Amino acid sequence: MIENVKQLSPKRNTTEATNISGLVDEQLAHFGIDPQSSYGECLGRTVSHLYHAQNDLSQLAKVTQDALEALSIEDKVAYCNAKKFLSFQVAKLLDNLQAPYRSVYQSLYNRGDEVGLNTHCALFDNLPALFSANPVIVKTATYVYACTEWVDDAFQGKESTHHIYTRLLNPTAISLSNAMVELEAGPYSGQYMAWNFNSGMAAIDALLGNMLRANDVLIVSRHVYGGVYQLLHDYYSQTDRLNIALEWFEGETELDFDAFLAEVQGRHAKRLETSNLHVYLESPCNPHGHIVDVPAICRVAHQHECLVVLDSTLATPILHQPLQREKMEERPDYVVHSYTKDMCGTGTTTAGVVIGQSHRMFQAKGDCVDGVPWNRTLFWDVFYIKGGFLDSEKAFDVLTGMKTLAQRVMTKSINTMVLTRFLAAHPQITVHSHGFDEHPNAPMRKKLLKHGWPCGLFTIDLEGLPVSSDAFRRFFDALEPRFSHQVSIGQSNTLILCPALTSHSELDSSALADSGIHQTTMRIAVGTDNVKGLIAQFITAARLHISPEIPEFDAGFMSPDGIDEMVLTISEQATRDHFNSMPTMSQMLAPNGVVV
Repeated sequence: MIENVKQLSPKRNTTEATNISGLVDEQLAHFGIDPQSSYGECLGRTVSHLYHAQNDLSQLAKVTQDALEALSIEDKVAYCNAKKFLSFQVAKLLDNLQAPYRSVYQSLYNRGDEVGLNTHCALFDNLPALFSANPVIVKTATYVYACTEWVDDAFQGKESTHHIYTRLLNPTAISLSNAMVELEAGPYSGQYMAWNFNSGMAAIDALLGNMLRANDVLIVSRHVYGGVYQLLHDYYSQTDRLNIALEWFEGETELDFDAFLAEVQGRHAKRLETSNLHVYLESPCNPHGHIVDVPAICRVAHQHECLVVLDSTLATPILHQPLQREKMEERPDYVVHSYTKDMCGTGTTTAGVVIGQSHRMFQAKGDCVDGVPWNRTLFWDVFYIKGGFLDSEKAFDVLTGMKTLAQRVMTKSINTMVLTRFLAAHPQITVHSHGFDEHPNAPMRKKLLKHGWPCGLFTIDLEGLPVSSDAFRRFFDALEPRFSHQVSIGQSNTLILCPALTSHSELDSSALADSGIHQTTMRIAVGTDNVKGLIAQFITAARLHISPEIPEFDAGFMSPDGIDEMVLTISEQATRDHFNSMPTMSQMLAPNGVVV
C-alpha cells in the first residue's frame, strides 16, 4: 500500500515512512508545521484522509477495470454517475480550501512593502473550470510547482498531471490528444498516444525527423501532398542533409507493393547493410483521392521490419480507422492528420497531429520499451526540443470542430458521390475519383472506407478538348461563387483550384505528369453546400465559356430530372447506411450492451 499512497507525499522519492501515519508526520515536518498545534492536528487529520483516499481510489480503479466487461448496462450507468458525482465532491473539497488559503496568501503582501505586486492567486480561481461543459482554454506559459520532488519527476517525465511548460504540455492540447486517440484507435486507445503540432506539415516533419537517419531508404506512395513532396525531395533527400533515398511507389495492392519492395531492396542492398528502410503512405491521396491497400501494405512492410507512416487526413477517422484493425501487423506504426482540414472543418486553424504506439511516443527518462529507448521517442527526440507545439486556442478550435465531424463527413460523402457521378456521365470530362463505381480505384474504396463512402476530394480535367486556354480560364473563374477559389481542403464550403498552379506548383513538369496533373486539372474539395447549386453553377459556367467553342459540350450533361433523381437516390441510400450501422435498440438495452 505504501508504494501507491506515497505518490501524494512531498517526499515521494526519498520518504522513509512505512505507513500512512509516517507519511503524515513527514509531510508536516517538511513544511515546518507543529503536529501538536491546533493547526497541525487538523492538517494532520486532513492529510491522513487524503492518503487513505488515494489508496481507496486506486482500489476503486482496479475493481472497475476487472469488472467492466461483466457489468450489466444498468451497473455501467450507475458506476458512471457515481464516479461523476465523486469528482464533484473532490472539487468541492478543494473549493472549501480556497478561502483560508487566499486569506493567508494575501496577508503576506498586505504590508505595503511590495507596491504594485499582483496578489492574484490563480491556483484556486481555476477550480470552477472543472465544471465547464467544454475543455477550458488554458492560456498560460508556465505552471505552479507543487514541491521539489514533484517538479523533478515532472522534468523526468514521471508526473503526467504536473505540466512544466506550455511549449511541452498544455491541458487544452492534452484534451485534444486524448480525444483524437479515442476517435482514431477506439477499443485500442490504451495502446496509443498523440502529439499535436502547429500545422500538418510540422507534424510530418517532426515524425520524419524522429524516424529517419542519414542514408535511410524511404518508399513513398506516388500521389502525396505537394508540400510533402517538397519536404522529402528538397530537404531529406539532399546529399548535404540526410541523403535519404526516395523510392516512389505507383501501385495500390499487396502484390504491387511486395514486388516493389523486393526491387527496392535489390537496388539498395549495399546501403541497407547499415541503414533502414521505411514506408510513407498517403491514402486517400491529394489531389486525386486515390486509395491504396493500407492493411495489406502494412502487413508486408512489417514482415521486413519496416516502419509505416500513413497520412490519413482525407479519410478522417470517420471513413477510415486503420488503427482499429484487429491484427497489429495490419496497422500503420504512425497515423498523421492535418487538423486544418476536416477535423476542424472551419478553415480557421492550422494544426496537425501524430498518433503512434505509446512506447514510440513517450517514455519516462531512463526507460526502454520493446527495443525503443526513451530518448528515441517522438516526445524527447523532437517535440521536447523543437517546440512545434499547438497552442490552447487552436486546440480548442479543433475540439469544437470535431463535434460535428461525423455529420459533415456524411454530407460531404453524399455530395461527392453526386458530383463525381454527374461529371463522369459527361463524355468529355475526365474524372479522377473513387466516388463513382466505374472508376478503377472504386473497389478499394468499397473495401476500406466506412459504408464504401468516398472522401471529399477528387480531380477532373478537360485535357484533349479543343478549348482555348483563355476560354478555360474564363470558365474556371466563372465557377465562383459556388466553387470557392481557395487553397486548402476540408472546409464547409466547396473549394476548387488548379493544382499545377497552386498546391503542386513546386513539382516540375515531369513530376506533374507522373502525378497525373495537367494544366486543366481542377481539384475539387467538396463541402456541405447544396449540391444542386454546385451542379447548376458548373453547367452555367460551361454554357458561358466552353459551349461557344465546343457547341456540343452542353448536350453532354445529365438532364435536370435525371440529376434530381440521382441526388434523391444517393442521399436516401447513404442515410440508410448511416442509421443501419448504429447498434439496434435491443443491443443498446442488452445486459452487457453499449453505454452511449
